[in-house]
Amino acid sequence: MQFEPIKVTSSYNNSLDIKVVNGHFATNHSHINQYIDMTTIKVRRKMALAAARAMATEYISSTIVDTIVCMDGTEVIGAYLADALTANGIVSMNQHQTIYIVTPEVHSSGQLIFRDNLQPMIKGKNVLLLLASATTGKTIKKSLECIEYYGGTISGISAIFSATAEVDGYPVHSLFNSKDLPDYKTYPHEECPMCKAGQKIEAIVNSYGYSVL
Repeated sequence: MQFEPIKVTSSYNNSLDIKVVNGHFATNHSHINQYIDMTTIKVRRKMALAAARAMATEYISSTIVDTIVCMDGTEVIGAYLADALTANGIVSMNQHQTIYIVTPEVHSSGQLIFRDNLQPMIKGKNVLLLLASATTGKTIKKSLECIEYYGGTISGISAIFSATAEVDGYPVHSLFNSKDLPDYKTYPHEECPMCKAGQKIEAIVNSYGYSVL
């Protein structure tokens, strides 16, 4: 992509930043005018640790978490989040407890599934859903349906970036939101003004990255 990325600092925690590129991009569910690069937060140790510690503040003294379901390649953050929620020496609902960190398998049809060996880590457990981003909320809804189907109870939802504050009655706690990216817009495919203006799509994007067209 030919545009220079813009560095955006989180209003939630000023030690966290992401890179944003302006353009015309297509996701599975919508068209967006800004691609949010979260790679550093997801894979760089220092940033992932800072993100996890910031996320933990929403739950540490009030919420029991048995399992963290990691979507969009957030397993590194999930591991640090589990450490933060079970740390000694702090007032924690999860002190001295083990927290499972799991990721569902995506079937060829797009259905999320947990194999038999992972199902005991969901059934009857208090589950925290962790995502990289949420734009339309469809991924969150699909993930919630999967967790509930396998007998889990939703403890909370956290994301690096979310354009929505609530999905199906559950608040979405995010490190970055629309206040941090006031120009961020998402449109249904058939209603995209950039398409109507004849602006070509520059890349196919999802929470794992982008593929230039």
